[in-house]
Amino acid sequence: MSLLVNRVAKGSQQVNVLVGFAAKQVAKSLPAAQKLYYNQGRINPMNSRGVGDRRDGGAGGGVHALRSKSLPSNTIVKFVPQQEAWIVERMGKFNRILEPGLALLIPLLDRITYVQSLKEVAIEIPTQSAITQDNVTLELDGVLYYKVVDPYKASYGVLDAHFSVSQLAQTTMRAEIGQMTLDTTLAERNTLNANIVEAINTAADSWGIRCLRYEIRDIHPPDNVVEAMHSQVSAERSKRAQILDSEGQRQAAINVAEGRKQSQILASEAEKAQQINRAAGEAEAILLTAQAEARAIEKVSQAIGNSPNGANAAALQVAQQYVEAFGRLAKESNTLILPSNANDITGVVGQALGIFGKLKSGKTLDLNEKK
Repeated sequence: MSLLVNRVAKGSQQVNVLVGFAAKQVAKSLPAAQKLYYNQGRINPMNSRGVGDRRDGGAGGGVHALRSKSLPSNTIVKFVPQQEAWIVERMGKFNRILEPGLALLIPLLDRITYVQSLKEVAIEIPTQSAITQDNVTLELDGVLYYKVVDPYKASYGVLDAHFSVSQLAQTTMRAEIGQMTLDTTLAERNTLNANIVEAINTAADSWGIRCLRYEIRDIHPPDNVVEAMHSQVSAERSKRAQILDSEGQRQAAINVAEGRKQSQILASEAEKAQQINRAAGEAEAILLTAQAEARAIEKVSQAIGNSPNGANAAALQVAQQYVEAFGRLAKESNTLILPSNANDITGVVGQALGIFGKLKSGKTLDLNEKK
């Protein structure tokens, strides 16, 4: 049995060699467009690799496909690795997709034409120019993350799915940048990434590829724009500093004025209270003085009325006050107005006592009339 399997395997290898030689001959006789289809598509007669295999370099600055080995040959019994999908054609027509694990092929009739990796792939989007809505030229680059979700569409829906999705990412990024201003592009990078992913998924649905995320790595505006942005930032910071300084001065002036107002109010209230207290004190002093003079006058009147020598005592008191009054006039002013009989103290005292007697007799008369 093992000998039979070995012979079958050798026979299938010989058949594959013959098929490859025939493909080379066919490619030489085809026009240029069909040669491109054979070289990049179903059969590459130079290295026998499919679209899903790894190719160094490539358009898009590093579009890598997925395996570095040649397409698997038909050895009847095959083992498909995990996270890979093998496309099998039978007599040149699509037959089935081999899932990971054991697979059995029919010699000569079945052929593995495409190998698609189902792992997530990251490709670098090279630096490119894009013009914003406000006519600023930017230099941008990014990284695209995608994976194959439908191996059949990725193999038959497009000639080179990986190259196509790379080119689509570049054109979509330029289109999205053209709809945004420079400030919006710099401030809303996440929104830009989300829009690019949505646009790629819409266009690549028929290719069996789903874009997982897109990240813009660097954005390089022109040097003159960078200088203008720096000047704008400096001016904005100076403006905020001046505004804060003026607000501080304004608040300080308000605080000083409020303090002066409060101090003047307190001073006026203190002066008012002081005047009220002074007036109350003066009124109390006047009242006490009047009461004291009233009691003194009452005592004097009682003494004069009750004493037989009261008149003499009153005359003596008037004479003393007269002398003291003239003494004060001489001290306080240089100009004096004196009566003609200023040296006659006896006459002055007698005149004062006469007035006092008349007042006394008039008061007695009034009291008697009232009675």
